[in-house]
Amino acid sequence: MNDKIIIKNAKEHNLKNISIQIPKDKMVVITGLSGSGKSSLAFDTIYAEGQRRYVESLSSYARQFLGMMEKPNVESIEGLSPAISIDQKTTSKNPRSTVGTVTEIYDYIRLLYARIGVPYCPSCGKKIEKQTLDQIVDNVLEHEEGTKIQILSPIIRAKKGEYVKLLEKMQKEGFVRVRIDGEMFELTDDIEMDRNKKHNIDIVVDRLVVKEDIRNRLAESIETAMRHSDNLIKVDFVGEGEKLYSGNYACPDCGVSFEELTPRMFSFNNPMGACPECTGIGYLMRMDEDLIIPDKSKTLYDGVKAFGSSNMKRGDTMAKMYFESIAKHYGVDIKKPIKKLPRDFLEKILYGTGDEEIDFEYTSTAGTRKFTTPFEGVLPTLDRRYRETKSDGMRHFYEMYMSESLCRCCHGARLKKEVLSVKVGDKNINELTDMPIHKVKDYLGNLELTSKEKMIAELIFRELTARLQFLIDVGLEYLTLSRSSGTLSGGEAQRIRLATQIGSGLSGVLYILDEPSIGLHQRDNDKLLETLKKLRDLGNTLIVVEHDEDTMYAADQIIDIGPGAGVHGGNVVAQRNSRRNQVDFRICDRAIFEWKKENQCAKNKKKSKSRQVFGDYWGNRT
Repeated sequence: MNDKIIIKNAKEHNLKNISIQIPKDKMVVITGLSGSGKSSLAFDTIYAEGQRRYVESLSSYARQFLGMMEKPNVESIEGLSPAISIDQKTTSKNPRSTVGTVTEIYDYIRLLYARIGVPYCPSCGKKIEKQTLDQIVDNVLEHEEGTKIQILSPIIRAKKGEYVKLLEKMQKEGFVRVRIDGEMFELTDDIEMDRNKKHNIDIVVDRLVVKEDIRNRLAESIETAMRHSDNLIKVDFVGEGEKLYSGNYACPDCGVSFEELTPRMFSFNNPMGACPECTGIGYLMRMDEDLIIPDKSKTLYDGVKAFGSSNMKRGDTMAKMYFESIAKHYGVDIKKPIKKLPRDFLEKILYGTGDEEIDFEYTSTAGTRKFTTPFEGVLPTLDRRYRETKSDGMRHFYEMYMSESLCRCCHGARLKKEVLSVKVGDKNINELTDMPIHKVKDYLGNLELTSKEKMIAELIFRELTARLQFLIDVGLEYLTLSRSSGTLSGGEAQRIRLATQIGSGLSGVLYILDEPSIGLHQRDNDKLLETLKKLRDLGNTLIVVEHDEDTMYAADQIIDIGPGAGVHGGNVVAQRNSRRNQVDFRICDRAIFEWKKENQCAKNKKKSKSRQVFGDYWGNRT
């Protein structure tokens, strides 16, 4: 009994009270006509019962978040293992989710760059090395004499927690002031922090005025600050801003400092590494000039959408006043079609006049009002209205005139420029993830590393190579790790999940797959089948809902559900063990008799793949 899944009297959907035994640790294909009941048996009965039992095994506290799951319409299922469904639904539509993140390969790449990455200055391109205490002191004293400064020790950087004990410890060590999330406090104050939000905590070590005789005191304060914050120090030049120094990495010419490289610095889902402009998404929704002016054969009076130009002809409007005043200022006739207007004038209308002021005169029933001010521009005005509106209706209205555009700061790389200046070999992390998967594997395999770097990265390379090979094995070597998971087809998403499961190395699991060959070229079918066999050989049971003939022949056992679709299906027509080349007909003769009696099979000239595989059996009975 331990080597079989025993199903008794399954009646879910159109299943006809069937009972069947499915061998464990084998690859079993369930096939049949569309609508015959394959998915009802595999997903709605076997997988649903497996999930229900798993949820019931959890504590009552956990179950309240997962909700109740209904028991499928089956008398009993014995020998059921923990079940995982790999169906045709696509992966996450989250714009932050990529092929690299869903396969966890990007986590290993981040770790690789944090451990053996070489930082270069984003300004001059020179290799960045550690700063000494004397170099930091000299850099601070280069500022104008009389400049007020604060020496800060960044003890907490973008981490969640309340840090009550840490602040008490700092107070006992003699510190008086602390800056939390940009706001200054006395350590004797009653300070409360939200434990679920990320905080930045800077201890104020000293306050000084720049002059030559403070060198010794400055050096002591900097040394104290670095001791509490892992060789990091912030110097706040009052009125000028603050500067981060590091005892770890710094450019000697440009003064650009780096903190110690950590994996979270290379994550676009973490504020430590994400581009501040696009917050790690890589693109921004902006007003699109072509959507604002869809027809350039019209004039500004009726061609500029979403800015009130449609009302210009009905009377005096603010939009009309703006356009006519700007046209008068530059001496342009706006009665001409937009396509015939000078481009520099059109850019003033669309993007604003900058610091150049325009004389405006607006006449209404309340009188005439004159004022002089720069023009903000149509696109910046609509962008501002979109950000400020509290109305969902208006937000949807403005989104009609917006399109995705690459972030002007990171150009789609999602990361800060300092992070993108860290390289392994001659490529930064974005350049590496933009390569096809098979080229990433080749690049990592051909890296020239020192003996120390090889020792540090040995285990990382082993995991990376294995996981990249899993994706290649399922025919996805053409994908890039930076590709958004929301753009993947159903077949690609399913094979990615399949490769991820192989990488997890689990055994004793029941995997249920929904037509994994969909979207895969026939020449890559062998790769997929080898992957499925590898998953089976780890000690797992595979139930595959499939029509593909090659997959049926490769299975350890094949089950045909039918013989027809809908009300004419739901029976186990045949069950074959391909290795012994035997077919179990005991449970299907009655179904075939009834099917033949209704004379439906004779009308259906198009046989399914499963009936071709069963060959002689179907030939003798239909």
